[in-house]
Amino acid sequence: MLQASMKKNDGTAKWLIGIFSFVVFAVVVTISRIKLTVDLGFNVHIFATANAIINTIIAILLVAALVAVKNKNYLLHKQLMLTALILSIVFLVSYIAHHLLAGETKFGGAGAVKIIYLFILFTHIFLAAVILPFILFTAYRALIGEYAAHKKLSKITWPLWFYVAVTGPVVYLMISPYYQ
Repeated sequence: MLQASMKKNDGTAKWLIGIFSFVVFAVVVTISRIKLTVDLGFNVHIFATANAIINTIIAILLVAALVAVKNKNYLLHKQLMLTALILSIVFLVSYIAHHLLAGETKFGGAGAVKIIYLFILFTHIFLAAVILPFILFTAYRALIGEYAAHKKLSKITWPLWFYVAVTGPVVYLMISPYYQ
């Protein structure tokens, strides 16, 4: 196992993770009601494309990190997971930019395709909304060297994060034909 990367301070960690998670959730909910009308000189849906690419990379990193930890390559696991966390922050900035600049896009499909799209979209949105504190607490447990707690949390966090990372690009592929 690796040495702890930071000193344990559960009280502060809980507050910071809670505040950060709430602020991110509040910003995402708020931007769904705001659309900036700015001509940037390029198609603002480039942010949605970037988001799909970033989520795809995150999904690949999550699988690679799982393989690394199963092979007891803990340093590689840590590096891959920290990269996934950093890319998640980049994703969040790009996501906010896209929704502020592009506004809402209505899905144009019908029938079974629309039902499938809505199921994927709603499960993606719900899990994306609730997964952030789990991801942060799981990372925190690893960074303070509490590997048993980290492993226990990761059994919940990893599949949910992976689902969100995979369904994000699926939602993009399904709705991108309807971008204006």
